[in-house]
Amino acid sequence: MATTIAVDPSLSLQIVRGGSNQHGAVIEEILGQIKVYKDGHTERPQIVPFVSPTLPLKLGVSTKDVVVDEFTDVWGARFYVPKSNRKLPLVVYFHGRGFCVGSAAWSCYHDFLAKLAAEAGCLIVLVNYRVFLAGDSAGANIAHNVVIRLGFDKPYPLILKGTILIQPFFGGETRTESEKHTVQPPRSALSLAASDTYWRLALPCGANRDHPWSNPSAKMEETRLLPTLVCISEMDILRDRNLAFCGALAKAGNKVEHVLYKGVGHAFQVLSKSLISQTQTKEMIAHVKAFLCTDYCIL
Repeated sequence: MATTIAVDPSLSLQIVRGGSNQHGAVIEEILGQIKVYKDGHTERPQIVPFVSPTLPLKLGVSTKDVVVDEFTDVWGARFYVPKSNRKLPLVVYFHGRGFCVGSAAWSCYHDFLAKLAAEAGCLIVLVNYRVFLAGDSAGANIAHNVVIRLGFDKPYPLILKGTILIQPFFGGETRTESEKHTVQPPRSALSLAASDTYWRLALPCGANRDHPWSNPSAKMEETRLLPTLVCISEMDILRDRNLAFCGALAKAGNKVEHVLYKGVGHAFQVLSKSLISQTQTKEMIAHVKAFLCTDYCIL
């Protein structure tokens, strides 16, 4: 039974008080986001404000945090429920940030998913990790791998209809053209160096970026998946890898749609407030809504 509880920022925030020398040398770091020490201690500065599950009444969306695993008694998901008298599609959403940082309580996800729930008319479950399955960046990778593991099994009582992958965080040992040549601003949401660090932290010991969790395109020939929408950013270093993934899906006989958003970079829909990002975010929400209403996805 779901229980409403307060936000627990400690799920994403670990800051040492009074120095870190006792943990040894820093072995991995993405400046301002995550620092890993020799003894395994990890620091994650609060780079995005945490917000409680509240929204303006005029938006027409109710939200609350719930306990998913009563054994641990830690809140595990944030629900967004738009006002409606009809049956709603359910979108299970996994947030991004390289598998290593991020929270369902981040203000940027709260704002984006509240708008998506209101405008697309869908119930959203934002998973605080660490039927449509959806996610952005690392969350899109998780959504894809969940679908791979499910295959065409039917997880009663859910009826899975499709997958929405927003700038899916994939990798590979061979660099793509966009990884080599896309110029990133100093405060880019995803640089090539940060991408490599996330993979070193996230993959099993001894694995490289061609591991199937990070490079699914290499073995897609016999993969049968749900209808998939892939949202790709033109200025993202992942652009070419995302396009190749779509091509591999289609070649394997899967239904796949992709949209390329011009003039914007990785995670623009949650991390950028520029005019072009706001315009493209509205376009993205419209595309997600249309995908939810396609003949092969409609309830």
